[in-house]
Amino acid sequence: MEWYLAPWQKFATFSGRARRKEYWMFIIINTVIQQVLSGVGMAVMGESGVFLGSIFSLVTLVPTIAVAVRRMHDVGKSGWFMLIPIYNFILAVSDSEHGENQYGRNPKGLGNEEGNLEDHFVA
Repeated sequence: MEWYLAPWQKFATFSGRARRKEYWMFIIINTVIQQVLSGVGMAVMGESGVFLGSIFSLVTLVPTIAVAVRRMHDVGKSGWFMLIPIYNFILAVSDSEHGENQYGRNPKGLGNEEGNLEDHFVA
């Protein structure tokens, strides 16, 4: 649940980096909630019930864009890359860029100066 709540805590933060897990948990859980709200709305109110899911989508618009921009930053790309179809999906499923990049420290800690795993494996 913490992976879903993290983007809400960084509601409109477009700087920094977001791990794959943070991004995908937010997207998947929001999609499920939106579908459930649309289904419940249609069952209760008929065709006009679809608006429940649409309202939820509007509420989550800014955090969704923010976490997508941070995800692009995590792979070392500008947030504008989220606008390129197919390539944005490839970037969203790609592993983090190791170490610190121009957008900040690696949220996994891999390759960061203090958390450099390579130092632990050097004989």
